[in-house]
Amino acid sequence: MKQRILLIFSDLVLVIISFFLLTYYLPGTWISLISKYFLAFLILLVVWYLSSSFNLKYRITKTDSILSVIKRILISNITTIAFVALLMFVLKLSLFSRKLLVAIVVFATIIELFYFYFINAILTSVLVDGDDESFVIRHDTRPDAKEPLPLLQESLVSAKKKKLDSIFLEILQESGTKAHDLIHNYVLSVSGDVRIVSTSTRFNIISLDLEQYNCIVNLQRVNSIKRINKFFEAVNSKLSPGGLFIGKAETYVMRKARILDKFLFPFNYLFYTIDFVIKRIWPKVPIINKLYFLFTHGNNRVLSRAEVLGRLYSCGFEVVEEIFINKELYFVVRKIKEPLFPENPTYGPLIKLKRIGKEGKYFNVYKMRTMHPYAEYLQGYVFDKNHLEVGGKIKDDFRVTTLGSIMRKLWIDELPMLINLFKGEMKIVGVRPLSAHYYNLYSEELQQLRIRSKPGLVPPFYADLPKTLDEIMDSEMKYLLEHQKHPLKTDIKYFFMAFKNIIFKHARSN
Repeated sequence: MKQRILLIFSDLVLVIISFFLLTYYLPGTWISLISKYFLAFLILLVVWYLSSSFNLKYRITKTDSILSVIKRILISNITTIAFVALLMFVLKLSLFSRKLLVAIVVFATIIELFYFYFINAILTSVLVDGDDESFVIRHDTRPDAKEPLPLLQESLVSAKKKKLDSIFLEILQESGTKAHDLIHNYVLSVSGDVRIVSTSTRFNIISLDLEQYNCIVNLQRVNSIKRINKFFEAVNSKLSPGGLFIGKAETYVMRKARILDKFLFPFNYLFYTIDFVIKRIWPKVPIINKLYFLFTHGNNRVLSRAEVLGRLYSCGFEVVEEIFINKELYFVVRKIKEPLFPENPTYGPLIKLKRIGKEGKYFNVYKMRTMHPYAEYLQGYVFDKNHLEVGGKIKDDFRVTTLGSIMRKLWIDELPMLINLFKGEMKIVGVRPLSAHYYNLYSEELQQLRIRSKPGLVPPFYADLPKTLDEIMDSEMKYLLEHQKHPLKTDIKYFFMAFKNIIFKHARSN
């Protein structure tokens, strides 16, 4: 009831704001205009409220789709225009000019669409998808068990097999053949206890009856989980070493396609823009993100492929298989270690990356975010999967955002590294600060040379323009050996060589 009263009040305020904004541009003073249109506007407000109530515009629930909310708004507001116009015609009242009446309603409708979309987004964000369900397959009651069983236990196996068949039938009907086959094949390949659940709460994982499972399958989307890392950590704790976890998620690319396919042009792009701002920008803006998570609790969030896999790696898993099925990302991961429990995962626009500096000490390199959140945990996985391209960068790196690729070409992402320069952790010319993964790709001799001096903002890469990893290592070896003999002279020489290549040869780091 309180929610409905708040919606009614805020909606009528929107209409009043629309009236004042539009009458501001009419000739005459506001006082004269208000006195002229006061009765007419009062009638409009009453009709607006009655039409909205009749068409259930204020009864927004958690289960309402945004499309149904839009339909109610449009129907009730068109009804308002028609009724007021009919009232003016029948009673021969000169309440409004037709243009002003239509302008007020249309302007208020546009504001309403944004406002009610936001309300719907908040309500559906705190909605848990369906009831939690669970099904367990014990190792001694598996349908493919080979050892002979007592008669009573055999009947239990038969019941379990029927239940298992019904579960897989539901998966087949709901998710299709490909998803069914993926889950079915992995579940039946595991020799041990398997748990199939449909839950978005960490509690239901922790409270599972067995201490350890060899496979856990969750049929709920990761997007519906409140605290994703805590959920993954709970799954990790319930899996035996090498155990499998199978799940699914909707990526932001798939979400965009779904929204654009759901609505007609140009409304689809309008709603996608609103969705992009609310679900992707707000969670990353300081202060606003606190309000966002306060209202939504992180439910129904927008996730990238890199973030989903990165979170899994940070929680002690490695990817066995990932596949796109029916506009969803299905993943099969294996437990390889305990979770890392990162205290301050990088999520905002300014990030701190651990890099190896002088004397082999780690320090935080400041950069603008060019990758999706949690992408830093995927460096080894992406390297093994895609290898390197010309210039030493990872080929087809899905972790890099569209905006991030532009920022890299313009060096905008590296501007915060000036903080490291002022702190004395880096110098102007020097080898690039490396992560532990990249550092371990280098020869031991080059590793020892690297940690004898500070890393730099302008690496020798821009002076020599190497293409392969071996050429990059040769370039750095050459610079470091020369730098040992003539530090200042070498840095000045490499600075102007890099400057020349950047200006005249348009050298860029991808």
